[in-house]
Amino acid sequence: MHYINEKKKKLPKGFKTSVSNIGIRDETEDFVCIHSEVPCQVSGVFTQSRFAGPSVDICRENITNGKGQTIVAISKNANVANGEKGAQDARVIIENCAEQLGVDKGDVFIASTGVIGRLYPMDKIETYISNLSSNMKEADFPLAARGIMTTDTVSKVASVQIGEASLVGIAKGVGMMEPNMATLLVFFMTDANLKGEELNVIFKRVMNKTFNCLSIDTDTSTSDSAIILANGISGDVDHDIFETALYDVSEYLVKEIAKDGEGATKLIEVFVDEASSEDQAKIVAKSIVNSPLVKTAVYGADPNWGRVAMAIGKCEEQIDITPETTIIRFCGFEVYPKPLNQDDLQKLTDLLMREEVNISVSLGIGDNSATVWGCDLSHAYIDINTAYST
Repeated sequence: MHYINEKKKKLPKGFKTSVSNIGIRDETEDFVCIHSEVPCQVSGVFTQSRFAGPSVDICRENITNGKGQTIVAISKNANVANGEKGAQDARVIIENCAEQLGVDKGDVFIASTGVIGRLYPMDKIETYISNLSSNMKEADFPLAARGIMTTDTVSKVASVQIGEASLVGIAKGVGMMEPNMATLLVFFMTDANLKGEELNVIFKRVMNKTFNCLSIDTDTSTSDSAIILANGISGDVDHDIFETALYDVSEYLVKEIAKDGEGATKLIEVFVDEASSEDQAKIVAKSIVNSPLVKTAVYGADPNWGRVAMAIGKCEEQIDITPETTIIRFCGFEVYPKPLNQDDLQKLTDLLMREEVNISVSLGIGDNSATVWGCDLSHAYIDINTAYST
């Protein structure tokens, strides 16, 4: 896999970006526009939150025909819970961008992330958009990745070559994160040619196995959006190879997000196999990675493996799970049912000191598996989230 920060990078053809600070909250970039010079096949998934913002509502409307050309993203302001005024402002932004770029307003998607309950500073946004066409430059995806950040400490961007075509993904997110058929903010751009239904099936399948297997703090955002634009300029690609490439880029971004989770010091990967179904494997894995007790044990390198047993056991609706068939391992080292002595506990402590901690559970009842990703829970998470809006 080739990442975008390599010297010999090849990016998807036909895309332009405009990224700037327009003064929404601070001096960092807060406005991003990604535009394809030709129409695209589009797929997307969005938050299932009952408090979804107008950005999500508009995207759901515009994506129904599987076509599109432009993504506008505003960071530091979620524009959620602002009633009709918030919805009206989002539509004005869409219409103004469409007029500037010479596309139909139905081909423009909008995403927002940041503080909930604050109206857009429309005077600043409309002033910048009035010159948007002249501000569009050759695509700078690393800069776009910075422009969608909120409390992220690093930008997340990756790309891969697929024959003559390329795929690039950018993502943001470090908190308020338990995606539910959605994914924080993540945008993929490719010059590969895929038909709409084929793209849709591949995209949703990969999102379900990657971003929907990520959790930082169990909270589902009101603004989660994942969109892919495929403009087809570089021609057809093998669908299996494309799906593998999309999975690789997505998994890389998921791990980068988990590592950068608010206050995180360690990445946690939980693998559950021998489950009766993939859903069961994911339920158990999520129960483990979401447990505050497991998270704090990993943070403190406390060899209290019983917290994982607790997290498995509280999946009480999974009545076919039994202690007699279950095996628990940390970084490949069995901790249950094998009895542990003091040397074993010290070894477990040493394993928990790693920057990446793998927890694996074999349920012994089937042939299905799932992997999920998350992070530890430190004092810094509280510090960040007690002062987020100020």
